[in-house]
Amino acid sequence: MNDKLAIDTLRFLAADMVQAANSGHPGMPMGAAPMAWTLWSRHLKHDPSDPTWTDRDRFILSAGHGSALLYGLLHIFDYGLPESELRSFRQLGSRTPGHPEFGHTVGVESTTGPLGQGLAMAVGFALAERMQNAQHPDIVNHHTYVIAGDGCLMEGVSHEAASLAGHLGLGRLIVLWDDNSITIDGGTDRSTSDDQLARFAAYGWHTEGVIDGMDVDAIDQAIARAKDDPRPSFLAVRTVIGRGAPGIEGTAKAHGSPLGDEVLAETKRLEGWEHGAFVVPDEVQDDCAALAKAGAEAHAAWQERFDAYEAAHPDAAAQFVRTEARILPDGFAEALDAVAGDAPRATRVSSQACLKALHPLMPELVGGSADLAGSTGTPMGGELVTRDNYAGSEIAFGIREFGMAAALNGMVLHGGFRPFGSTFLVFADYLRPALRLSALMKVPAIYVLTHDSIAVGEDGPTHEPVEHIESLRLIPGLQVLRPYDDADTARAWRLALERTDGPTALVLTRQNLPQLDAAAFASDDAVVEIVATGSEVSTALGAAEILRGEGTPTRVVPVLDRRDYAPSADVKTVSVEAGSTSGWHGTVDLAIGIDHFGDSGKGDEVMAHHGFTPEKVAARIRELLA
Repeated sequence: MNDKLAIDTLRFLAADMVQAANSGHPGMPMGAAPMAWTLWSRHLKHDPSDPTWTDRDRFILSAGHGSALLYGLLHIFDYGLPESELRSFRQLGSRTPGHPEFGHTVGVESTTGPLGQGLAMAVGFALAERMQNAQHPDIVNHHTYVIAGDGCLMEGVSHEAASLAGHLGLGRLIVLWDDNSITIDGGTDRSTSDDQLARFAAYGWHTEGVIDGMDVDAIDQAIARAKDDPRPSFLAVRTVIGRGAPGIEGTAKAHGSPLGDEVLAETKRLEGWEHGAFVVPDEVQDDCAALAKAGAEAHAAWQERFDAYEAAHPDAAAQFVRTEARILPDGFAEALDAVAGDAPRATRVSSQACLKALHPLMPELVGGSADLAGSTGTPMGGELVTRDNYAGSEIAFGIREFGMAAALNGMVLHGGFRPFGSTFLVFADYLRPALRLSALMKVPAIYVLTHDSIAVGEDGPTHEPVEHIESLRLIPGLQVLRPYDDADTARAWRLALERTDGPTALVLTRQNLPQLDAAAFASDDAVVEIVATGSEVSTALGAAEILRGEGTPTRVVPVLDRRDYAPSADVKTVSVEAGSTSGWHGTVDLAIGIDHFGDSGKGDEVMAHHGFTPEKVAARIRELLA
């Protein structure tokens, strides 16, 4: 193989894309192309003719601003990304957006760009691989590779993710650091002096430095040693941003602006590049075709192993196929229907009952909490996942909410699992960037968010969510469900698991709630309609009973998802929810909620103090009618 020719092809494809768009980031691809080519040509197990092969290696470009490098790789390896798409880089409607987008471009494993999240999602990919290998060792055996930048390592989520990966011993995870010492504002020495090799070694990773990022053999050997090491691996590859561009290389100017026609032409001349813009030399095309053929042969060999596995273990193979396709098992709905009881209990406890009912049926249902399992109700009777036991179903994410949510995204993207993560609703702020990516990628991650209102009580306003439910509803594509009893919680879990095109947040109570009879909501004639969610549904029913006793026909409408509510005509409408009222304005005539922080005290007393009793709600409605 002509490595230099292939590397220069990638470098100049990226520079050409950015120049044509007059927008983008040429520097990272021009410096990191050698490590990317070495990885893709010598180590990455993939089949461009079938990009979704389940046992392929995964490649995550955590430094997503270098997307032109990834698009160049997908182009030369014939992932169906033609030259016309490279010429349309960053243009509306193209398959080459400014940052890689999962589901938009074939071969892109995850949406990246928010720095650090690609690395953190890769931990989820690597964890899913080990857990699926524990279930199906004969047919699952692959690596997860990452190229990360300086910014990825500065972001706090990189600590959460790397710490978890080291603790779990995820040896199939290999991170290559594009160590170019440049950020947008200038040299990294302006803001950081971390010893990254020592840092990752302290996490329990195998670490190694590659002094020359142009040395293909050195990079190749470092990756080979990483694959042989049982620990996750961190390879620091020293590069030069914008390498070869006179007057620009090694400076912040190379980061996020086109090189310019003159500098690009001079860079090509100095490298001896005699081809036109967007040209892939025949020799490179031939080398990539041969590598793609080898990948297809590896895929065919795997298919033979799968066929033998299916013949020897038909039930296990059927489970593998079902979980990869996200098909729910027989008996799933009946198991949830059996959860409903008679005694009052918190919906977090109702949720745990759902998990316990589903656990025997769904080996793909895995998850845990950010160190709050007992409080959020996530233990379901399975074993804990450890470095010595990936066959478990319960994951101790630690106090790492952001890292947990990013790992959920990676696990969903990997396939084979329906993961969930949990914490208190007030701490959803810690994980929000990853939750936003869940919605953007349309992945069905499930977030179990408990202790959902000022009824938290004694812990006080630091732990009492007020604005959180409404802020979650602002995220496009996020299904936010707030159930009111056992049966409603089971319905919420069913909706979450039946959904395969986006994430769901289950918003659950700390305090006990009564089990409600659906007949209580029946009311043909009404002058007042009270819409409520979660714990306030029973409060609304109490207020309605008071008003009916006074001669005011009143209807209660419970909603799991506020966005499903359509107010009835010719009645006064009132919402009751122990949270911000901002989303209800314009929908109802009166929004009863709380638009300030709560207090420390007994939960029921705090709720009463802020107006959440049947009597006080009825009084507010009388004022409206008057």
